[in-house]
Amino acid sequence: MSPRPDTPLLDQIISPADLRAMSDTDLAKLAEELRAETIHAVSKTGGHLGAGLGVVELTVALHAVFDTPRDRLIWDVGHQAYPHKILTGRRADMTGLRQEGGLSGFTKRGESVFDPFGAGHASTSISAALGFATAARLGADADPALGDAIAVIGDGAMSGGMAFEALNHAGHLGQRLFVVLNDNERSIDPPVGMNMSGAMFAEFGFEYRGPVDGHDMTALLLALRSAQAEAQGPVLIHVK
Repeated sequence: MSPRPDTPLLDQIISPADLRAMSDTDLAKLAEELRAETIHAVSKTGGHLGAGLGVVELTVALHAVFDTPRDRLIWDVGHQAYPHKILTGRRADMTGLRQEGGLSGFTKRGESVFDPFGAGHASTSISAALGFATAARLGADADPALGDAIAVIGDGAMSGGMAFEALNHAGHLGQRLFVVLNDNERSIDPPVGMNMSGAMFAEFGFEYRGPVDGHDMTALLLALRSAQAEAQGPVLIHVK
């Protein structure tokens, strides 16, 4: 078993709000510590390691830019959310990951207010995010605290019919919504035959931004901040 890594920045994080006071340079360093911590945690319990390691920088950037949990962050499938769990107050509980009575291997509403939607299967996140976005719009006068909705979906999950139905519906409604496509060319097996061009998403009614290097913190922060500040309707941010 690997020794616990040295994580001086991560040790200061109680909730994602702490990330919003950090410099961009420190956010990049935090991502390095978070990756080491994720490896350490999974070395004890087993679990979906690769999926989480692939979104470490993206996880940090999303929580640094968006006002979670006011903004609803939804991870498609949820098996890539271990870094998200560590940043959202569950670091000490990672020793019980996937153990009886411990943390779920996926996102779970009963665990945290930072998990607004739980799944465990693919292609549901955009529909869920659209539901949250619609509810926030309809209830804006009654509850102005409701914020944005962000779906993070991999290229494998994007191939599901439900994801395309949701893209079509979201584009038709035209309301503000964020979809982050984590295009890592991997699902259970390498996906085949998918055309991820910006023109395709534009045809669905989305503003397309990218592709963005998913391991470049500076590029991620720039892309997410500009999208958050400028979006009027549905936006798809393509991360590779």
